[in-house]
Amino acid sequence: MTKQRLRAVSLGGAGEVGRNMWVVETDDQIVILDCGVMFPEADMLGVDLVLPDITYLRDRVSKVKAIVLTHGHEDHIGGLPYLLAELGFPPVHGTPLTLGIVSGKLKEHRLLERTTLVRFAAGDRFTIGSYTIESFPVAHSIPDTVGLALTTPAGLAIYLTDWKFDHTPVDGRPTDIGKLAELGQRGPLLLITDCVRVESPGYTPSEQTVGATFDTIFATAPGRIITATFASNISRVQQMIDSAEAYGRKIVLVGRSMENNSRIALELGYLRAAPGTIIRPSEAAGYPDDQIAIVCTGSQGEPMSALTRMANRDHQHVKIKADDTVIVSATPIPGNEVSVNRVINNLFRLGADVIYGQNAGGGQVHVSGHAAKEELKMLLALLRPQYVLPFHGDYRHMMLYRKLALGMGGLFTAERILLPENGAVMEFAPGVARVVDKATVGYVYVDGTTVGDVGNAVVRDRQMLARDGILMVVVSVDRTTGNLAAGPDVVSRGFVYLRQSDELIDSTKAVVREALLHRGADRPMELDSGFISRKIRDTVGAHLFSKTKRRPMVIPVVMEV
Repeated sequence: MTKQRLRAVSLGGAGEVGRNMWVVETDDQIVILDCGVMFPEADMLGVDLVLPDITYLRDRVSKVKAIVLTHGHEDHIGGLPYLLAELGFPPVHGTPLTLGIVSGKLKEHRLLERTTLVRFAAGDRFTIGSYTIESFPVAHSIPDTVGLALTTPAGLAIYLTDWKFDHTPVDGRPTDIGKLAELGQRGPLLLITDCVRVESPGYTPSEQTVGATFDTIFATAPGRIITATFASNISRVQQMIDSAEAYGRKIVLVGRSMENNSRIALELGYLRAAPGTIIRPSEAAGYPDDQIAIVCTGSQGEPMSALTRMANRDHQHVKIKADDTVIVSATPIPGNEVSVNRVINNLFRLGADVIYGQNAGGGQVHVSGHAAKEELKMLLALLRPQYVLPFHGDYRHMMLYRKLALGMGGLFTAERILLPENGAVMEFAPGVARVVDKATVGYVYVDGTTVGDVGNAVVRDRQMLARDGILMVVVSVDRTTGNLAAGPDVVSRGFVYLRQSDELIDSTKAVVREALLHRGADRPMELDSGFISRKIRDTVGAHLFSKTKRRPMVIPVVMEV
């Protein structure tokens, strides 16, 4: 009989897309699976990245034996440079390409020399403490992606995120269905799996369909071909290289992250290109336009990305021309649609032929790296775990995944498909699944070079400023009587334009004077600047709302004279 129980805790990624980070814990040890970031939503003003909240681990750092990474996408590795030090620099395990990309990030943050990187190949078996971990290849949009099977003292847990059953992937490493069937024969206790494409019927198309569309475009494009994709989508870069070599074009890599990731992939053998195929951006002007293909960042409309700068006529080496064909080879992340559409509109204005989404002439310029409905069913039928934790999707995705599992001929019951919440400490043993605790979790924001300094209160202030603006009221108060000595002066930013709002500003000054008018002014009184600030804030706020039905942030500045 199993004495120990397996605890699983999502510190990010449950009920959301991004920030993937799971804790797998038994009595004596913790193994962390992935450590990703999430890109900010539209209302997270000024925020660069969102990290998982590792409050649960701060008191358990001594139990953390390792971090194991499944692949090199930002939502699985991007949090490492920000969280490794707090976790005590545990060893980081990953496949060669994944650790190659991680090394570049850690070097940039000056952490590489303090970090122990442990490489394994897809298919390797290794031991971390009392856990035996078996890796196996899975198809995704970046090579060297793996699933993980963890044999723990409490049972077998399978972690399978960002995968699909692509039988003809670009890197030639399809998902190991035989290994999945073998794991299913061993009676897994727990499956933690991606569910983000549960709304999509059938099967996710193979990456090869994109290659066929590229070939058609390369055969007919009159000028340069510019393709924007994720910098980590090495498979897409390989397809561009293959088509360029087939049609006599040179490849130009544009964008710092695109250049860095592709260089690492080339050095490690995950990208293949004939000598002379890849040239520098500065060399492209020496070739005719119909011999150039550019691969760049900017598929999500990021403000400083290569494609956005091209669309804004601000790129050093690439100026959009009328004969250019631009391919946006990605699906917009929710929240980025406006930015992507703005870039596409500007490219059209500059005369380019833009191919994106469903506007691909019958072909596909992008396919998802995630499993669709029939693939999700097939995985459940192969593994038949006792319990399933769907994640890497919004709440509706997890609910639809449960409905999908319940529709598989009685194979699963509702009690066996648990919907995890970030921070829920879930405990598993044969025949047992329950939530035993709730860890503190929240958004941890990266703003510039600071981590955690910007919290929810600051973001709410930014939202208020963006919505209604700011009004500053400056007064000078006699420190002996507490009476108004000078002012008030009013400064507005984002609320009203002062030169066109004389009546409102004058009435605001009048209510401030009235609020600070003291009876018996000849009597000395102790100055309470905090009281005066609150009085101004409350009075001005109520007055402005009565006049405009808006609530700007009112900031009193009280000076003693």
